[in-house]
Amino acid sequence: MKKSRQRVIKTVIRCSNAMVIVFDKRGEQIPEYQGYYQEVRESILRDAPNDAVFGRFPDCEIELEIIPREEW
Repeated sequence: MKKSRQRVIKTVIRCSNAMVIVFDKRGEQIPEYQGYYQEVRESILRDAPNDAVFGRFPDCEIELEIIPREEW
């Protein structure tokens, strides 16, 4: 079985409803890392490179808050 080329995580966003959206460097979503925070957190932290950007949308805010990886 041939393994497909895995895209590299560039941006990770946690929404106020605990859903996580993940993008590659071209701005395309990476579905295998998306889902509820508690379900995808470990795989994202394990696989995201050091230069990945982590952010969140605080309660009812429309502006993305960039946060340190350790706090995500």
